[in-house]
Amino acid sequence: MKLRPEMTGDALTRLKRARGQLNAVVDMMEDGHDCREVLTQLAAVSKAVDRAGYKIIASGMRHCNAAREQGETPEMTEEELEKLFLTLA
Repeated sequence: MKLRPEMTGDALTRLKRARGQLNAVVDMMEDGHDCREVLTQLAAVSKAVDRAGYKIIASGMRHCNAAREQGETPEMTEEELEKLFLTLA
């Protein structure tokens, strides 16, 4: 399924924010910050990336359900979406 802007807005925002956080983590490591601080920020980046993935899956599910309701064949099956969801878990 091709991602459309209306499907990715929130996820894209989250990923851009996570990119900035990740750059900050790299800087922290290069500057020799305390490992607890680095790992706390790294965990936040990881969570942001995971949430972006969940947003994309949820958007895809809504898109496919809307297609079904309109009598169209969705671009992905429920099984395919479930498999993608489980790759994030």
